[in-house]
Parts: sequence; structure tokens; C-alpha cells
Amino acid sequence: MTQPNALSRLLETRDWLMADGATGTNLFNMGLSAGEAPEMWNEEHPDRIRALYQGAVDAGSDLFLTNTFGGNASRLKLHGAEGRVIALNRIAAEIARDVADKAGRTVVVAGSVGPTGEIFEPMGSLTHARAVEMFHEQAEGLKAGGVDVLWLETISAAEEYRAAAEGFALADMPWVGTMSFDTAGRTMMGLTSADMAKMVGKIGNQPLAFGANCGTGASDLLRTVLGFAAAGPEQPIVAKGNAGIPKYHDGHIHYDGTPALMADYAVLARDSGATIIGGCCGTTPEHLVAMREALETRPRGDRPTLDAITSALGAFSSASDGTDGLGPAASERRGRRGRRD
Repeated sequence: MTQPNALSRLLETRDWLMADGATGTNLFNMGLSAGEAPEMWNEEHPDRIRALYQGAVDAGSDLFLTNTFGGNASRLKLHGAEGRVIALNRIAAEIARDVADKAGRTVVVAGSVGPTGEIFEPMGSLTHARAVEMFHEQAEGLKAGGVDVLWLETISAAEEYRAAAEGFALADMPWVGTMSFDTAGRTMMGLTSADMAKMVGKIGNQPLAFGANCGTGASDLLRTVLGFAAAGPEQPIVAKGNAGIPKYHDGHIHYDGTPALMADYAVLARDSGATIIGGCCGTTPEHLVAMREALETRPRGDRPTLDAITSALGAFSSASDGTDGLGPAASERRGRRGRRD
């Protein structure tokens, strides 16, 4: 049976939780082709989706995301499947629910909800009402399949984050929401970590946790996490960074992060202030095993400096994360002072 507040209960008893790794990377490793809608596999290859989920559970994840990132009407329309939103989300959630219920421990099923792929008015044609409608529809499909919590991810616009919160309220489901800070420390639409923390604090339907996912490298993501922590939010912080930096190799994208690097990242994420720690693009079960072991065996340390992060994980992609009000030419040190920590 689904437990609507399973994540809240787990957060009450643990000072860190490990999330899962990549969905796309692992599905491509199973044979998914570029341009193919991963969500169609929920119906066409349920055995592979089950294997995706099981890989995270076996690696020690306390929660994992459903294969529904592009499961909204706008994204599915590209594949002629906009009428199948409820069914494709429900099937993905049902498979996940079965895997989690057989885990022998509490494992939270998080219903992945990605961006619509459209731009809001007046720059684009997406209205607030239509966005809310799309998020609500997807939420209902995931709810019907038995997810514990909805998991909004890779959002870049504040308007879309707020529309999702409204849609999730209509479905009466708890949620978590992350944004992607992939443009010189900001989201594509210009938000900094401080901007997001302020926005989350004002949302009527509050998320259970918020944070960052994807972006560029693991170093950049932890700099963003430090920015969240400096804002002193009430909610737990989520860190879901990529496994290193993407490199183009032999016709495909490869992430250079080793399990050892991701183990260092996981511990640094915890020490930076994150409570829910996972991986994004490039993160496989092998990475997750190393992350779990590190989180369990390495003692909690002081909040890391920017230098400590870059020494362990590599250089930042930009000199500033934007929270200092300065442009990309700002120095890292001035960026750190701008965070007041």
C-alpha cells in the first residue's frame, strides 16, 4: 500500500537520505535510442523499467524516481501520445510501487515530473492555467499508480515551479521540487540559489524539500547547495548532481565521474547542508553503491569551502554563482562572501 507521508516519516528518523541516479543514462545503456520517448517503455518494456528501479534499490537508494520525466501532455505530444498521460504515468508508478514494496525496508517512490518544454507568456505561448492543468493531469496519473510523493525536477523558470505547485495541490499530493542551475550558476531563466530559496518560502503549497539537480558538474551543484544553506531554509535541501562533466566520445555523451568522485561528492553534499543526496545524468548503480558506503562510513565534517569542493571534484564552470550580484567575471572568493557564510 502507498504511504502518502512516507518521505516525511523517513526524514524524521534520518539525517540524510540517498536518492537514485540517472534515468536516461541507464535506459540508454539498456538500448533506448536518441529521440525515443522513455515513457513509452513503461508499457513496451516494463521489465527494463523494473530493472532500472531495482538497480537503485539494490544500490541502497532510500527513494527513487519514476520513468515519467517527460510524461506531460506537451512533451508526449511530440510522440503522438498526448492522450496517454494518465496511463503512461500510472503504469510507471505501479511498477515502481511493486519494486519498493518488495524491498524489505522503507523505500519512497517519487513520481518524476519534468518541465513542459514550453515557454510562458509573454515570451512564449504557455499560459499559467494550461501549465497548471498539465501538471495536475500528470500528478493524477502518478497518484493513481501509487507514488508516495511527486518530484518536480530540472525546472528553470519560477513561473513553471509555481504552476506545478498549484497543479500538485489540486491532486492533493506532497511534493519535492528541484531546479537546474546550468547557466553560470543560475537557471536558464536567470534564477540564483538565493532567488529559489526566497521563492520557495513564498509558495502557498510548500514542497517537503527543495534543491538542485543536473546542471553542469558536481562542483557547481554543491556551490548552489551552499547558497541554499546560507538562506537558512526550513525545508530539507536536495542535491542531485551529475556524475562529473559530460564529454563527447565515440558518438555519444559520456560522463567522466568515477564512483570514487561521486562518493566524495555525496559526503561533501551532506556536509554542505543537503539532506537528500543522489545523482543525475551519468550516475549508475555502481556510483550509488560508492555514495552509500561513503555516507554511511565517513564522519560528518565542517561545511566545506569552495576550495575544498574544487580540490575534490574539479573546477567550477563559472567564477560566480550569481548570488553576489556580480557577473561571470567575479572571482570565486567574492562569490563566497556574497553568500554570507
